[in-house]
Amino acid sequence: MNDTNNTCDGILNVYKEKGYTSHDVVARLRGICQMKKIGHTGTLDPEAVGVLPVCFGSGTKLCNMLTDWDKEYIAVMRLGVVTDTQDMTGQVLSRCADGCLARLTQEAVSQAVMSFEGAYDQIPPMYSALKVGGRKLYELAREGREIERTPRRVYIKEIEITKIELPLVTMRIVCSKGTYIRTLCHDIGAGLGCGGAMESLVRSRVGMFRIEDSLTLAELERLRDENKISIVIIPPDGVFQDYPAVTVNDPGRKLVQNGNRLEPGHLAQGGNLKDGDQVRVYDGAGKFYGIYGYQDREKALRPVRMFL
Repeated sequence: MNDTNNTCDGILNVYKEKGYTSHDVVARLRGICQMKKIGHTGTLDPEAVGVLPVCFGSGTKLCNMLTDWDKEYIAVMRLGVVTDTQDMTGQVLSRCADGCLARLTQEAVSQAVMSFEGAYDQIPPMYSALKVGGRKLYELAREGREIERTPRRVYIKEIEITKIELPLVTMRIVCSKGTYIRTLCHDIGAGLGCGGAMESLVRSRVGMFRIEDSLTLAELERLRDENKISIVIIPPDGVFQDYPAVTVNDPGRKLVQNGNRLEPGHLAQGGNLKDGDQVRVYDGAGKFYGIYGYQDREKALRPVRMFL
């Protein structure tokens, strides 16, 4: 990625469009940015759209952390149908009998949806990239095989119904990592006794990255052609702005360059640290080195995550 022939490290807030896999986006960005060291922060199904943070260079060290962040979705659920993929791209397995939807009240739908707020044990869908015995579940599903899956505890932090126009229900969902929204739609439909599948999905937020700030691949190509792509890259320390900053003196800089522990005497600026505090570490020239945590027992700072 280089409008000034220098490698850029950090994160791009990419808008993944319909028809692309997350891996497709990474492949396109390798060409756009002329960088090999790129990683995405959580897959989106090809038919889903929305926020896909993509990390570059030393920013790839953030991939696991960003994957752990809460995610927000806008989902449309279709009641009255069950499919093998739990969304409307799959083969229809069953439809509810004539008149079953007419008997559903908005109150019953609302109660069923809201009953999933909080923690619940979700069985991952067969059409997913999870591996069992070294094979991805969707590979087994395509062979017509279905195997037992272990339920996983997920957390629905917020769920809000924004529209009910049966058979469609639109919801805003904030959830933990590892939550399958299409499985949530399937489970809500099962609870109502009529079946349900995901009609469409938009990921509107991943942690601090919001859809209104995301950029399409075409927009990123235009910025590249205008030598402006670096202005939309968020540097690694940009995701730690809630952490206080400290500056090391010259002896401290030599230590932090090697990821060694620091003592308060190595700080030129910043202090009054409490046990467990985590800080952004810079040198006098403003170069960011990483995140350190203060341990009162040792009266020292130890590296948590380095970005050398």
